[in-house]
Amino acid sequence: MFGKKEENRFELWKQEVTFGNILTDVIKDKETGVLYISKQSGRGGGMTVLVDREGKPLLDLSHEER
Repeated sequence: MFGKKEENRFELWKQEVTFGNILTDVIKDKETGVLYISKQSGRGGGMTVLVDREGKPLLDLSHEER
């Protein structure tokens, strides 16, 4: 993790700017295919995993399991 430069594990999957300059990103973990949502507004923000109705993490459907 530290010391060596590693390939970026996460990639920006989708980005949208909404009312009042609120930045919403959907970020994908390239290793697992799990999708996260990130919101930023001014100096505040947060990030969490996206889940389905059963509480299971949402996956990028084009991700191939290893």
